Amino acid sequence: MGVLYYSAAPPVVIPDRLLAHLKIVITAKLRRDERFTLSFAPSDSDAGATSTIWLGSAIPLRFEFDGDQPEALDPLVLQQLAAEANSTRGIVLRLEPASVPALAGA
Repeated sequence: MGVLYYSAAPPVVIPDRLLAHLKIVITAKLRRDERFTLSFAPSDSDAGATSTIWLGSAIPLRFEFDGDQPEALDPLVLQQLAAEANSTRGIVLRLEPASVPALAGA
């Protein structure tokens, strides 16, 4: 499991494979100084609980991976996340592995 550290917010635990995809999409957006939201429902939270963070290039962000090998990237997942990042809703994650069909079992 990887971790996304964002400003002073509590760290967000995300599977390495999904975090690798997020890193690519988030980095591309921030490189262009584009801002967007990332919403997630942590698997250890109360049912229905959701957190949303505003991602901008001026706010400290760090990706930390548990594994030492780079994850294989799925172009379809990258496209899906990029499209969500470009929408008014932003990226919405459900952090249970089965909720990311393109990554399940990978």
